[in-house]
Amino acid sequence: MSLSKSSIKNLRAQGHRLKLKPVVIVGQHGLSENIHHEIDTALSHHELLKIRIPGQEKQHKQAMINTICNHHQATLIQSIGNVIVLYRLNRKNNRFAKFIDHS
Repeated sequence: MSLSKSSIKNLRAQGHRLKLKPVVIVGQHGLSENIHHEIDTALSHHELLKIRIPGQEKQHKQAMINTICNHHQATLIQSIGNVIVLYRLNRKNNRFAKFIDHS
């Protein structure tokens, strides 16, 4: 799903306003099947999700972020330090529909 800049800005603001805490924390063993399952479950439930990624080289961290986004069909909203914010639409819940620009 491709989001407009204004939608990303609105979702970033919601992540800050809701004071989201990282729901999933990637451990030292990286992206295992269990981590992917937890991310998928959390995205299905929350739609907007913070994930903590271990401190690593910038290139390795970016590759991990790309893998997570592609594997879960999620959009990267924000990346600050070791924490990323992802969004994936849940058609049943659709909690953040009013913050998405549908034009």
